Amino acid sequence: MLTIKNLEAGYGKVHVLHGISLDVPKGKVVTLIGSNGAGKTTTMRAISGMIAPTAGEITLNGERIDGMESFAIAKRGLAHSPEGRRVFATMSVTDNLTLGAFPRLTGSRPKGDVAGDLDRAMDLFPRLKERRNQLAGTLSGGEQQMLAMARAVMLNPEVVLLDEPSMGLAPILVEEVFKIIENLKSQGVTMLLVEQFAAAALNVADYGYVLENGRISVHGEASRLKNDPAVKAAYLGGGH
Repeated sequence: MLTIKNLEAGYGKVHVLHGISLDVPKGKVVTLIGSNGAGKTTTMRAISGMIAPTAGEITLNGERIDGMESFAIAKRGLAHSPEGRRVFATMSVTDNLTLGAFPRLTGSRPKGDVAGDLDRAMDLFPRLKERRNQLAGTLSGGEQQMLAMARAVMLNPEVVLLDEPSMGLAPILVEEVFKIIENLKSQGVTMLLVEQFAAAALNVADYGYVLENGRISVHGEASRLKNDPAVKAAYLGGGH
């Protein structure tokens, strides 16, 4: 589904990723964990076209997407729920969600039942349903995170990138966000998850990669990584 081979990327003369490789199979949840500054968000930005890789390959359904613009990658079915939410603050919840389906409405992706998917998104995220006509900028941080996730799902994507969905949220909202991720997983949604709460991420994921200083240090089945002494010591000691 989504395959990254020997990916290198960074910002100007600063090299962040040093030849990482990972696979996200169809219908699976794969998590990328690591400390702050390890290169997790850079990986997500390189995959979605927010920054251009300097080397390596990224393929989606067998098609090379590295070097493409973000809008072209989105048309091919990759949705990105970015770190920091980045909702359209002066637009309503409904309009934000409709924008998530923009490639479907313009014919660059199969349209399907956009209205039905909008209703299903509201059902999946009940808080958004209650606030469907409210301006996104007036939502709480947790509600904005849910809106960013729901907007990504509205693309009817092949793969969803979730970058730090629990960042800045109260523990009760973190639990709610992970319940939603589990719900999406049960529906067969393919996801690559970057998450600060490594234990929670490994609980919901099928497979995991540990990123250290821009390199994959260890990877394996999520159940195995949860019991790996080195992973437990470095990332799960005070985990959620």
